[in-house]
Amino acid sequence: MSYAPNTADDQKVMLDAIGVPAIDDLFVDIPSEHRDPKLGVGPPMAEMEVLEHLGQLAAKNRSLGAGPAFLGGGWYDHYVPALVDQMLLRSEFYTAYTPYQPEISQGTLQAIYEFQSLICDLTGLDAANASMYDGASALAEATALSLAATGRSKVVLAASVDPAWRAVVATYLEPLDVEICQPRTWRSDESALTDASTALSNSIDSDTACVAIQRPNYLGWLEPIDAVIAAAREAGAMVIVAGEPVALGLIKPPGDLGVDLAVGELRHLAGAPALGGPGAGYFALAQRYLRRIPGRIAGRTRDTNGNEGYVLTLQTREQHIRRQRASSNICTNQALVALAATIHLCALGKVGLQKLATLSLQNAHRALAADWPTGFAPDAAGPVVREFPLRCPIPAAAVNDHLAERGIVGGIDLGQLDPALDHHLLLAFTERSGASALGSLLGALESV
Repeated sequence: MSYAPNTADDQKVMLDAIGVPAIDDLFVDIPSEHRDPKLGVGPPMAEMEVLEHLGQLAAKNRSLGAGPAFLGGGWYDHYVPALVDQMLLRSEFYTAYTPYQPEISQGTLQAIYEFQSLICDLTGLDAANASMYDGASALAEATALSLAATGRSKVVLAASVDPAWRAVVATYLEPLDVEICQPRTWRSDESALTDASTALSNSIDSDTACVAIQRPNYLGWLEPIDAVIAAAREAGAMVIVAGEPVALGLIKPPGDLGVDLAVGELRHLAGAPALGGPGAGYFALAQRYLRRIPGRIAGRTRDTNGNEGYVLTLQTREQHIRRQRASSNICTNQALVALAATIHLCALGKVGLQKLATLSLQNAHRALAADWPTGFAPDAAGPVVREFPLRCPIPAAAVNDHLAERGIVGGIDLGQLDPALDHHLLLAFTERSGASALGSLLGALESV
């Protein structure tokens, strides 16, 4: 209670009200050995000494830009131009945390509206919300929407969807009486990772609310999904596609494929991954589901004097409508990250986004065609957009350790996804991992 502005008498009144003799009794559920631990922070230091000490600690970490980086799996090492951070400093965006009062939040509301418009352009769908916490929560909210819209109780979730996202879906749906079916849409053996997406079609039945797939999938390639969409349509199930926004600069958008919902993650367009967060998820859907969309939507309107303005509209939160009719209780988003991604997308434009996606694709295909050291071989079971698994002669974790010693950030150890893939390393390529970065990688692998 050191910094609580309460006197001893105030504290006694509160403790008496809850029937606890002393403050320490509030923490009896915590084992005594874990209470008030010795932190070992050392004696006090002057400001200059503190900054020097913090700098020494920070120097132990490797900056993502300190050398070639091939991490992917949804978070990519893209270059974010300086104008993004500079635009974030504009006064229009210094508004209230949540834009409930449109008269003082026009800058934020207009930015949200522009964000929604960009997502609709990217996905080819009719409407988008004002972003989600991240791609994982967007996928979870999409599955929850499908359950409510169809009245069914089964979710088919491809095993080639990001494993972290699938875990979030499972957490979201745990309180509900829902079956989550996760058919394995690939197989592994000594020679290849082979697409087998027909497993999804075979898992769809009359009780299926939705089928969720990722495109490109977590392993980096485009799985054929026409048969899956046809099977879902025949069964009356909804189709959700998780997609990466830069890749949408090249591949056919989800709306053109005939899907119902599209979700994804935009963090890598806003700045460095930042140890995994915060993110910004996009959520787009077909017009027929508009009144079920979670989160917030900014609309453009005119006031009584004919002036154009922006307001929040179509609220489906329990705070705005009858609780039993609410589609979701998600109440906010990562607005600053979404705004940064919006600025970046606006700066790129359609041609710039396509060029960015093309550079990533070209660098990935340069790597596919490279002369890899003995024992290493790419696994590309389908069209590759920016990443692919690399089969290694030793466990992928050991390969990553070897690369780190040489100043290279390796890929994702797919053994974390499936023990059968412990000799596979998922490598991602962006505009920053061109011929020079690839040469450093190949040279480092020569000595494995």
